[in-house]
Amino acid sequence: MNPAAELLADDPIWLILIKVVAIFAIPVVITILMIWAERRIIGRMQQRPGPNRAGPFGILQSLADALKLAFKEDIRPAMADKWVYFLAPILSAIPALLALGVIPLGGEVTIFGERTVLQLAEVPAGVLVVLACASIGVYGILLAGWSSGSPYPLLGALRSAAQVISYEIAMGLAIASVVFFAGSLSTSEIVSAQMDQGWFIFLLPVSFVIYIISMIGETNRAPFDLPEAESELVGGFHTEYSSLKFAMFFLAEYVNMVTVSALATTMFLGGWAAPWPLSQIGDGVLNTGWWPLLWFALKLAACLFLFIWVRAALPRFRYDQFMHLGWKILVPVALGWFVLVAAIRVLRTSEGVSSVHIMIALGVLLIIVVAASFLIPDRAVPPPEGPPVSGGGYPLPPLDLKVPETPKRRSLTAKGGREPAAVSGRRGKSGDSARTEGNADGATRSAPASSPKEGGDGTV
Repeated sequence: MNPAAELLADDPIWLILIKVVAIFAIPVVITILMIWAERRIIGRMQQRPGPNRAGPFGILQSLADALKLAFKEDIRPAMADKWVYFLAPILSAIPALLALGVIPLGGEVTIFGERTVLQLAEVPAGVLVVLACASIGVYGILLAGWSSGSPYPLLGALRSAAQVISYEIAMGLAIASVVFFAGSLSTSEIVSAQMDQGWFIFLLPVSFVIYIISMIGETNRAPFDLPEAESELVGGFHTEYSSLKFAMFFLAEYVNMVTVSALATTMFLGGWAAPWPLSQIGDGVLNTGWWPLLWFALKLAACLFLFIWVRAALPRFRYDQFMHLGWKILVPVALGWFVLVAAIRVLRTSEGVSSVHIMIALGVLLIIVVAASFLIPDRAVPPPEGPPVSGGGYPLPPLDLKVPETPKRRSLTAKGGREPAAVSGRRGKSGDSARTEGNADGATRSAPASSPKEGGDGTV
């Protein structure tokens, strides 16, 4: 039996409750800090201060925004499905919190005299639990878009479902390569395997890159935030939500970011293990006690910073570009890499081929692929048939443009009179107002106006 599973099996009820509260409280605190850090860092990148009023360095701004949202009016659309509209935000947030229960945050510690590990539950298929929870969360978004009774939320929900289907495949193939090398689906055993073999980010760099791109698409973050694109869908799937329900969707988004970042730390960055130079100090003393929690937090912060960096650096993809990246690039590359990793694993275990020979063969293969990419000419794009739809480029006025003179105003002449027709209602000295009326054939005639002898000027 796994040593972590043996320790968790002996946990008393009060210790399990403490872990449950921590699993639900820590992501909320990280969300508050993450929103503040994101606004400050992006402000720094854009040469502006960011939030700096509430608390020192504006650190209480997220808490102030949460309190403001709590007192906002909770509006429900008239065409919304009442119960589904209410349950959708909860269904979106709960799975992300549950997925953190199988992530090992540290090694063996002692809490009030009880020996345990910093993990809520040890499941033999822990990786599949995390993937399942990530997939279930999209049901909340789908139900939110459908139950709002509005076209924009429904379109955003359908986009979110397409994103999850497109990028869950590539993410699963990237994780499958890690499972091949670790030999287990257990998250704690994957961490132990990296302590022996080294971090998988160095052994499986392609899998890491595919996972990073997929996790950004999975969480609907920029530049893949198409389900809530403000310029196209107003607010996307949460357009009709307000108050705490809207805050629940915000919480679900950031908790999902924490979950996929924690999984990336566990799968590729050695989990709670200390980095290589520090892990050799004092015969691994920095991998004992509460030190692993610090290393895990630092690696998690690095992954979360990647979300902020990508959001500030890249513009939003078009929908067709996003689907092209998922289906025509990520999925084929992930599938080919998975087959290559499986072949390498078989050669190492069955045929006894050394890692040096495998690395040399991979280097030669990489050189051949790069050389072929330069030698193969680009496919010629045929010119479009027919007249162009638009002129293309930026609309520029001609250099010899002359602004025409303003045409003179033409006055209408009333039938049977010499005075111009009245077009407004200015009163004369006698108090009578001149007005015009239209006859059946569209001509205008002037109503009787005061004569000049009576004090009126006959004009308006």
